[in-house]
Amino acid sequence: MRRLVTIIALVSLVFAPQAAAAAHGTGPVTTRDYAQTDAVISNQERGFYHHTETHYRADGSGYVPLNVATLRNFRTQENVTQILRVFYLEKFAGQDTLDKAYLDLVRADFRTIRAAGIKAIVRFAYAQPPGWPPTIPYGDAPLARVQKHIAQLTPILRENADVIAVVQSGFVGLWGEGYYTDYFADPQDPSQVSDQNWADRRAVIMALLKALPKDRMIQVRTPYMKQRMLGVPTGAEGGLTAEQAYNGSPLARVGHHNDCFLASPDDFGTYLSDPIELDKEFVAQDTKYVPEGGETCGVNSPRSDWPSASEEMARLHFSFLNTDYHPDVLASWGDNITIAQQRLGYRFALEQSTVTSTTRPRGTVDVGLRIRNDGWAAPYNPRQVQLIFQGDKHSYRVNLPADPRRWPAGTTTTLDKQVCAPAVPGKYRLLLNLADPAPRLQSQDRLPGSTQTYNSAYAIQLANTGTWQAATGYNDLNQTVTVTAQHHAAGACGQLPKPELIH
Repeated sequence: MRRLVTIIALVSLVFAPQAAAAAHGTGPVTTRDYAQTDAVISNQERGFYHHTETHYRADGSGYVPLNVATLRNFRTQENVTQILRVFYLEKFAGQDTLDKAYLDLVRADFRTIRAAGIKAIVRFAYAQPPGWPPTIPYGDAPLARVQKHIAQLTPILRENADVIAVVQSGFVGLWGEGYYTDYFADPQDPSQVSDQNWADRRAVIMALLKALPKDRMIQVRTPYMKQRMLGVPTGAEGGLTAEQAYNGSPLARVGHHNDCFLASPDDFGTYLSDPIELDKEFVAQDTKYVPEGGETCGVNSPRSDWPSASEEMARLHFSFLNTDYHPDVLASWGDNITIAQQRLGYRFALEQSTVTSTTRPRGTVDVGLRIRNDGWAAPYNPRQVQLIFQGDKHSYRVNLPADPRRWPAGTTTTLDKQVCAPAVPGKYRLLLNLADPAPRLQSQDRLPGSTQTYNSAYAIQLANTGTWQAATGYNDLNQTVTVTAQHHAAGACGQLPKPELIH
């Protein structure tokens, strides 16, 4: 009797998925496991970036436009999908109005960025030092002028927000890094920042946040800048919580960039807390939900060596790093540079899928996905999660209620969803599209009978073998859903997500 009970239990376990599917009114299910790849993948808003800058001096000289062939080569030859674009505003430190010629040049750069299939980390600044040490005046602009310039730049930022990864706070001080400044600290001793100076700095931050869509973030140069301007303490308790994340508030939209990463115990003044560990705890918590990135600054062994560097990039959820600087630090990492290329930012890989294999027109399809994030961070900008029913003649798209920004580093996320099958009988390959939500960065020309075009450069490729459709930007689950014509009555999908014809 005991043996019979054991056999019945084993049979129940084997057929549990099919039994569950039957309970939901769906047909049999198929389960697939996936092999992962060690390849470096050209996904957006993560990885190494190239530094680019351009100038606009008093006589209008100095502007060097971006080159589309160079940018395309970054993506296709180096797996680099983003640049830092620093727009220097030397001419305008002393005048309120930005020249139309200058604004046209900035717009042209964004057209080039879009044509190359990359994104930009954006910063505006007024001055670089002519030598070292820097001399007074430094050459930046007062608050009222900065606010007027941000207002004039707002249309460009909004028009091109889809190809902007993040905007660095900029404007204040040399290089836009907020320290050596004529107006936002004591020029003689830039470490002395008055209450009024902090109020003025906050006004710049708020103007920049207002200039951008609410789903775009900015970065500040030190953790204390966010703490002081937005009124939060250092330490883990000051960092964002899951409940605060992505709610559109200033707290949820201000991240961090560290442009002297690993250079000294406090990264040359990046960390100001006592002990330093408090600021690192703050950043470690905050960057679960806002971006962290920057550049190394100089060899400082053993802190700048790979074991220390990789541990800290993982802890602080680094999404991007300058590939151009500091070359000696990056060279010291040797072959480990490939690990950084793989793990900066997010790195999603399918582990398993379970899918209803047969259903009726508009019937229910159960989809279970296990997706692991082996990167050091989660995406910090929105992503759409779409199931694609890809047929020989027509394909359909279903948007899923899921948010990849909440798929944390080092964890596996399980998605168990039910969706409606297409109304047209046939065999459909099931694919996953982790799409940029911007319409211009998705598939175009979706009417039946038209020529379908895709913009796969902005879709997320999963770190699996045998799944990527380079032409479409979809990830093939290697699952087939057969919508059978045997039962002509339409299925009862109810309120489940329904397929949209895409071509």
